[in-house]
Amino acid sequence: MRVLVVEDEQLLAEAVATGLRREAMAVDVVYDGEAALQRIAVNDYDVVVLDRDLPLVHGDDVCRSVVEQGLATRVIMLTASGDISDRVEGLEIGADDYLPKPFAFSELVARVRALGRRATVPLPPVLERAGISVDPGRREVLRDGRSIQLAPKEFAVLEVLMRAGGAVVSAEQLLEKAWDEHTDPFTNVVRVTVMTLRRKLGDPAVIVTVPGSGYRI
Repeated sequence: MRVLVVEDEQLLAEAVATGLRREAMAVDVVYDGEAALQRIAVNDYDVVVLDRDLPLVHGDDVCRSVVEQGLATRVIMLTASGDISDRVEGLEIGADDYLPKPFAFSELVARVRALGRRATVPLPPVLERAGISVDPGRREVLRDGRSIQLAPKEFAVLEVLMRAGGAVVSAEQLLEKAWDEHTDPFTNVVRVTVMTLRRKLGDPAVIVTVPGSGYRI
């Protein structure tokens, strides 16, 4: 899942981003509304975690832009105000969810995951295919009932492949969904991660390489 965190309090922004990355999400961070609009214009985000009171371009205007463009991107607004009228206003602007500060990080993660599911074709909470079971909420992977321990990026790649339902996923798509914007697009990190993932999942191999196209389950 690719997430954009837009928050002008840099310590909070980095803390949220670090926590979401530990949940196997690819996270970009910006600190003002203008930068947010620039990132949204060039990247395919599943969810934007959006502070409402932003410099340069207000969070409300960022949210309106997402809605007006008809993007599948889902928006969860953050605000220091717990006033109900503010929440209602934010939802009327087009936000998909609203979370007042301070918030429990576990709740933010749950809400981001829920919105991420809404940004794509609806799928069951537990993904199953070819003897593999992936539970994104619990960060659990099973193969034929056996627990598999994966690193965050390995989990992210497997989740993207599972969500594709057997369709081919290109290396570029995996890079887009599992890594952030600071990753070198010419790196071999996707190939190395898939190789490690295959080894951990065991035989017979379930991740197939489609020459010139990518990978599929």
